Amino acid sequence: MNTNGTIGNPAAHGPRRISRIRPLNDNTADLAAVAPRQDQNRITELYLIPEALARSHMSERVREAESQRMSRQVAIADRLHRKSRRLQARAERASNRARRALAQAVLHQR
Repeated sequence: MNTNGTIGNPAAHGPRRISRIRPLNDNTADLAAVAPRQDQNRITELYLIPEALARSHMSERVREAESQRMSRQVAIADRLHRKSRRLQARAERASNRARRALAQAVLHQR
């Protein structure tokens, strides 16, 4: 990409403005005619509006994707937590069955 300028220091677009100097009166320059035009800044800002809108749109998309990613991680963590609770309950039931079987074996031996 061969673009000149940046957002902070944009390159001039379009034809360059030529300041029109009025004839000098009594060897004093009319400062208003020599000063750069203020509407040039407004024109530059107008050229930068689509770029700012695109940047805003993309940052909103990034926030949305980040939010979706976080909610997906929370859902996965919740599923894993439920699964681990089920496995823990299953292990406890198996332990209780083994304990009962051992108790019965000890009682029937006598």
